[in-house]
Amino acid sequence: MRQIVREFFDKATWTLTYVVYDEETKDAIVIDPVWDYDPASSRMNTASVDDLVSFIRDHQLKVHYILETHAHADHFSGAQVLKERLPGAKVGIGSRIVDVQKIFQNVFNLDSDFETDGSQFDVLLEDGASLRAGSLALQVLHTPGHTPACSSYIIGESVFTGDALFMPDSGTGRCDFPLGSAEELYKSVHTKLYALPDHYQVYVGHDYMPGGRALSFVSTIGEEKRKNIQLTMETSKDQFVVFREARDKTLAAPRLLLPSVQVNIAAGCLPKPETNGTRYLKIPVR
Repeated sequence: MRQIVREFFDKATWTLTYVVYDEETKDAIVIDPVWDYDPASSRMNTASVDDLVSFIRDHQLKVHYILETHAHADHFSGAQVLKERLPGAKVGIGSRIVDVQKIFQNVFNLDSDFETDGSQFDVLLEDGASLRAGSLALQVLHTPGHTPACSSYIIGESVFTGDALFMPDSGTGRCDFPLGSAEELYKSVHTKLYALPDHYQVYVGHDYMPGGRALSFVSTIGEEKRKNIQLTMETSKDQFVVFREARDKTLAAPRLLLPSVQVNIAAGCLPKPETNGTRYLKIPVR
């Protein structure tokens, strides 16, 4: 088997999408696809999904799974749009998505027919679960803290960390979303991710290019343990929690938080059309 990782970067939301595939068998997994959304006009477009599909078809890949590391708050999931074009692909997420659904059902006062059992997804992934995607073997590692439903995915000697762990010069994801926890994130990184072999490659969910540096999206567990500016192997839990909670108080809400979450907790499905045939997103006024 020759495992290849191909990244796609969405500059509008600083998001990394990955296609992981076996060059010999063509078996593949997609992680964190983006569905483009312009909030000013409230228009969707499929440019990012189109790029993914072109690559997948050009390389004759068979996508078995479309996986979300969590219910994103900064971009719309392209999972359903991608699934429509890739017959047989299943959409998966960590099993604790049900906790997130229950919280946001109340936030958005969603209709009673909105299910909070995760049934919008094809597969709910338990901590430690194993998946086969043809010749690719994947292990699920629950890494809550940024959200309660965050999972990292280990494929071969690569781990896809979503928003749990960024590049060493960027640190970690924020923990101030509902049911987020700096203490939980510390535990996820320190006792789970940092327990992996030092040579394992870390593929991050976002890169904000601090200081104007070029895009960077892959490090190693060893580099993170030594150099992560917010959480090294030597950082104590108290140090990290104090830092993370203080830092989060200074951060503005993500630009697409309110429109994106209500779609992403539904596996990337838009709300049903109303009587005039138009779909509407709900924005609470505070």
